[in-house]
Amino acid sequence: MSMMKNILLIDKPAEWTSFDVVAKIRGRVRAYYRENRVKPTKKQLRVGHSGTLDPFATGLLIILLGDACKRAGEFLKLDKEYEATIELGKKSTTGDSEGEITPVSDTQPTIQTVQEALKGFQGEITQIPPMFSAIKIGGKRAYDLARAGKEVDIPSRQVTIYDLELVDYEYPFLKIRTHVSSGTYIRTLAEDIGKTLGTGAYCKELRRTRIGESDIADARTIDEVVIDKSSLLC
Repeated sequence: MSMMKNILLIDKPAEWTSFDVVAKIRGRVRAYYRENRVKPTKKQLRVGHSGTLDPFATGLLIILLGDACKRAGEFLKLDKEYEATIELGKKSTTGDSEGEITPVSDTQPTIQTVQEALKGFQGEITQIPPMFSAIKIGGKRAYDLARAGKEVDIPSRQVTIYDLELVDYEYPFLKIRTHVSSGTYIRTLAEDIGKTLGTGAYCKELRRTRIGESDIADARTIDEVVIDKSSLLC
């Protein structure tokens, strides 16, 4: 289902931040009550999400309304599934298509080399999250520190890649489908694959297709949810 009790499954478009989605839905909730001359409670205006999705990425974003906001932590801990396109031979300052892209190598790995490299990332691995991430360092977001030109020392973490499937490979583009544990950064995975191949790499496109048991097939667009007023009431 696309809507459980006070829980919305949204297919986030590219270039929208997760907060943009929250703000849009909160604004529509507020407008609905205003149109009906009803003063909403703080709980009725409460809107949140259960895990940031990068602006360049698309796909599943779980939006929580009212008391459901208390459940955000439950969803944050769930496994996730993604589809990604990785561009080899280049690197990005942010690990994705929004950063400054520079060439690294013109080496063209064979499909056998790529498949062998991907095998090395399955299971429990160590990652260092990207500088441009929402992780807090000393009480401040890492991306704010990075944008200010400050040195960001982000500790490594253990994550699990349950499945990593090669969907398509036509140099320089490598398409993968992956099932990962909470806390896994696909941008970092893309960069690490590039390092293993000796080519450099960044995540060009990213789509989140599943969070726990929630599937992108059951999600709706922002416009669809905004038009369906009944789905926005707590």
